[in-house]
Amino acid sequence: MCDYSLQHLASRPAKVGDKLVSTKFSHSLTGGFCAVGEPNVAVCLQPGTELAFEREIECEAGFRILPPRKLGARVARFRRVNEAQPSMHHDALELPGGKVVLVTYLHEGQRATVLQLPAGDRPHEAEHEAPSAEPRRRSERV
Repeated sequence: MCDYSLQHLASRPAKVGDKLVSTKFSHSLTGGFCAVGEPNVAVCLQPGTELAFEREIECEAGFRILPPRKLGARVARFRRVNEAQPSMHHDALELPGGKVVLVTYLHEGQRATVLQLPAGDRPHEAEHEAPSAEPRRRSERV
């Protein structure tokens, strides 16, 4: 589910291999992710989703006139924060060193790839495989 502040936008769930871009959505002060080529559709991440960024992850400086701050990582895991406070942003990225940054503070235009979804969001491989034949017993002759 996307952050509460993106509920008025068209959205879809993330898929493994999605190419995403950090963006500030039109008619919103909130930032999030959209798929490359789909700027008006928010891509919603589930907690535990892993992302790999093309470059070092950057967030906006305290004042917009300053350059973005580099965070020292190119991979992150999506998580939810501040869930007990409904009017605060909940979408965040946790970096390998434990630092957490709100998605809405990411510098716009950063590209990332969805590496892995949380275990509960993956399709069951057994459902997609064709049934296999019974294994032959050693005593059977061909």
